[in-house]
Amino acid sequence: MFSFFERLTNPFPAEPPTQPPTTMVAFCKHYTKGMWAVLLTVSLLSAIVAILEVTLFGFMGKLVDWFAERDRATFVEQESNTLILMGIVVVVLIPGFILLRSLFSRQSLLGNYPMRIRWQAHRYLLGQSLSFFHNEFAGRVATKVMQTALSVRETVMKLLDLMVYIGVYFISMVVLIFTADWRLALPLVVWLVVYIGILRVLVPKLKQVSQYQADARSLMTGRIVDSYTNISTVKLFSHSQREASYAQESMDKFLHTVYPQMRLVTILEFCVELSNALLIFSVGALSVYLWLQQIVTPGEIALAVSLCLRLNGMSHWVMWEVASLFENLGTVQDGINTLAQPIAVKNVDKAPALNVSGGQIHFKNMSFSYPGANDKPVPVFKNLDLDIKPGEKVGLVGRSGAGKSTLVNLLLRFYDTTDGQILIDGQDISQVDQES
Repeated sequence: MFSFFERLTNPFPAEPPTQPPTTMVAFCKHYTKGMWAVLLTVSLLSAIVAILEVTLFGFMGKLVDWFAERDRATFVEQESNTLILMGIVVVVLIPGFILLRSLFSRQSLLGNYPMRIRWQAHRYLLGQSLSFFHNEFAGRVATKVMQTALSVRETVMKLLDLMVYIGVYFISMVVLIFTADWRLALPLVVWLVVYIGILRVLVPKLKQVSQYQADARSLMTGRIVDSYTNISTVKLFSHSQREASYAQESMDKFLHTVYPQMRLVTILEFCVELSNALLIFSVGALSVYLWLQQIVTPGEIALAVSLCLRLNGMSHWVMWEVASLFENLGTVQDGINTLAQPIAVKNVDKAPALNVSGGQIHFKNMSFSYPGANDKPVPVFKNLDLDIKPGEKVGLVGRSGAGKSTLVNLLLRFYDTTDGQILIDGQDISQVDQES
């Protein structure tokens, strides 16, 4: 059974990777292709579970009224159908739908979904030009691939699974209390407006802080990983204290993104706790008043108070889920800045393979410049014309930075020329397949 659900989604699609979009929604949709059917199924199951769970509170309110009004001798006979129905809901339907949701979510999505994103992002980055990797720490790039994959999964699944569950749950609560007595629903509606306002004001600030934190974390990880990767060079040429100070600088930058985040979390937690306390107090006081006026029944009071107590627990959970959602949005935005960069050196459409027969190389009026600061190019070659015959050996001599390595890199097409052509046996290397 588990294998069936694990095979519903393919973590390694064969389609060639394409450049991801640079906007948040389009980026997430780009990496969600092939997952929509399972995601929407999970979303539907979450809505069903939320509705069924709320009906239990309505059933509890009815039980309280029945205990106060019904005759014990005839109670089972009168309400047997309702009791059997609610028993089926509690024992069969709710566990069954939760099992289905878990199978689709945990077996089909939680493992395969982020792996699919990593697979596509990794293959796209393998096609990036050499200059891309020269401008980034290897550890930093790897960290962003790992972080972004998990954050895209969390963002999409929270929106289509948890947020649907929470939204349907809250709406069902309000409707249920309104059907009991609309006056009892008023404090809940006011609380919901205040709660949404608190999240609307404070949680987006967490998103911004999280974006800075994700970038600082990538920088810190990149420096540490690169120190270990190049440990021979570190041992030969760098003092250990200097290397430690280099890492400490990035750690300190990361820590200075943690402090603002924790301050916001403390304020958020206090505001939610205060609003919950006011909700419970107002519903309790209103229930007593309405009961004294003989407007509501004990069952309706039990329904309203139990839902408020349930909200007290759910509000903290929802708060952290929403905060986590915005943290993941910040991480995704940080990942977009790296993973969605266009590839500088591309194959032309239907590029043929390079056919080497003799090995003649011709740099034909070739010019090349590196990109510099403020978009000002740094010229290296201008109208270079060099012909190397098959079998001929050529030595390149010059000072450091004169362009010896650059000439070889251009021949290997690590970069595209600014002007002119590089020909191998008369074939322009910019018009043939790079892998050939």
